[in-house]
Amino acid sequence: MTHEKTIRAREKLLDHLPVSGEILRGSLLHRTMRHSRGCPKCARGGGHPSWVLTVGYPAGRTRQLSLRSEQVPKVRRWLRNYQALKEAIEAICELNQVLSIAR
Repeated sequence: MTHEKTIRAREKLLDHLPVSGEILRGSLLHRTMRHSRGCPKCARGGGHPSWVLTVGYPAGRTRQLSLRSEQVPKVRRWLRNYQALKEAIEAICELNQVLSIAR
């Protein structure tokens, strides 16, 4: 790829960056919670379905946030926005590597 083509490719990525305040890092999990005793539904093996947003931090720490079912579509959209932004940044970094060694 020529220097000019690389710069044009980078500019195109920059123009289409999905930048917004609606980004969220983490993983969305669907779990079934079960009480150890005293709950007839859990005793039958049913449990209670729940949605959890899990976010990892340095030193192996994680934070888990319980979500209401009506929050799930918004969280999914924000997670997708984060992934799209991350992919675009990675692509720009790859092009910048080419530009930095091209001269």
